[in-house]
Amino acid sequence: MKFRRKVLALATGLALALTGVATSGPAAHATATGASTVGQMAAAWAPYTAYATGAVVTYNGVDYVCLQAHTSLPGWEPSAVPALWKRTSGGDPDPDPGAPGVPGTVSTSVTNSSITLRWGASGGTVSGYRVYEGSTRRAQVSGTSATISGLGACTTHTYTVKAYNAAGESAGRDATATTSGCSPNDPSRMPGAPYLYMGWGNPPNPGAVMDTTGVRSFTMAFILSSGGCNPAWDGQRPLTGGVDQQAINTIKSKGGSVQISFGGWSGNKLGPNCSSPQAFAGAVQQVINAVGPAVVDFDIENTDEFENYTVQDRILNGLKIVKQNNPNIKIVVTFGTYPSGPNSHGVRLINQARALGVPIDNFTIMPFDFGSSNIYQDTVNASEGLKNALKNAYGWSDAQAYAHMGISGMNGLSDQQELTTPGTWTQIRDWARSKGLTRLAYWAANRDRPCPGGGVTSNCSGIAQSDWEFTRITAGF
Repeated sequence: MKFRRKVLALATGLALALTGVATSGPAAHATATGASTVGQMAAAWAPYTAYATGAVVTYNGVDYVCLQAHTSLPGWEPSAVPALWKRTSGGDPDPDPGAPGVPGTVSTSVTNSSITLRWGASGGTVSGYRVYEGSTRRAQVSGTSATISGLGACTTHTYTVKAYNAAGESAGRDATATTSGCSPNDPSRMPGAPYLYMGWGNPPNPGAVMDTTGVRSFTMAFILSSGGCNPAWDGQRPLTGGVDQQAINTIKSKGGSVQISFGGWSGNKLGPNCSSPQAFAGAVQQVINAVGPAVVDFDIENTDEFENYTVQDRILNGLKIVKQNNPNIKIVVTFGTYPSGPNSHGVRLINQARALGVPIDNFTIMPFDFGSSNIYQDTVNASEGLKNALKNAYGWSDAQAYAHMGISGMNGLSDQQELTTPGTWTQIRDWARSKGLTRLAYWAANRDRPCPGGGVTSNCSGIAQSDWEFTRITAGF
């Protein structure tokens, strides 16, 4: 992803200067078991610390007990990750005691153009209920049900129900539903999988994001060369035993899957460093054996891979070997585009994949950083250009071409200040579903947080939004 080149070197240097190598954080951790430990003096929570189940910490004046063993990371603070920590004492359990209680469990029913929500009544004084989709209020009612109409067929929506009174709003209760009118499920469709980069941008706890949004998959970035044809996370972190493996283990423990992305815009990549297709395939196999992905994604960019046809061919011939040895793992190639579709290097990649007989499951374009003033329409136009290139190369029908296509966007502001709002991303997702595309991703979950006016940065989108709003939308793919 292009955006990474602008922030990565600065962010990495700053992180090393402030904290040292990520794995060299405090090694000591609290150890406590049983109910009697709750009353003990708790150590302050700290990132990069190994915590055992039952360990007790304090954070912002509140005591928490560890629910499952893990090594902490920034963004995994106890108050933010109820899957890892349980509050035991301290602090104010209700920051707004006059507000109503949380609504009860939400059930849903659907038509091809509407979703009806029903929920249990809240405790306390209740003036009514508000239904939000992200940060947008969709309904305000006095009873315990609401119908959201005017929706597209086979579109997925996540709503949050909050009770309110004069003192304020309650905490929310979420529900996700998909309108009817869907065509039979396509088994070749991959789950929506935002990119997650553990070496940059205050990476969130994927388990907490899964619990909040319903997303079931992430595209983990990036595998690079640690020297020669040797793969490593970001070219420096080991394939196993570090924060990347811990994140993957968390995702899988919740029933999710991972896509592993190789390459990107910058960095020391395997394509130019591996001397042959066989060596490249061997490096990829090391990653597959270590991680167990459902998908391997080859983000082919820049002059060293995308525009270097010797390296293009090395990668493509290597992917033939990878598929032969791993027939159940899907292979994706991801590359940049013009608003009208792939440029000459992209068309050459498609034609050469066909000529070499490379069994690529999905060709994904990145429709951003190309001077767009209407990111939805330009994404559609670029995708139609990709469809035509695939039809020309393979002789496919429209439906066959769409089934081999994907979109990888950029949430909020792009490097060129192109704007993708949650509403626009929902439009793109729904268009992709309606045409039968089989992959949807975006750069990146690290940025799926609000910071209106914050510009283009690594840990937020630069726009007003709810936390994890783009991930929630992507989960509906």
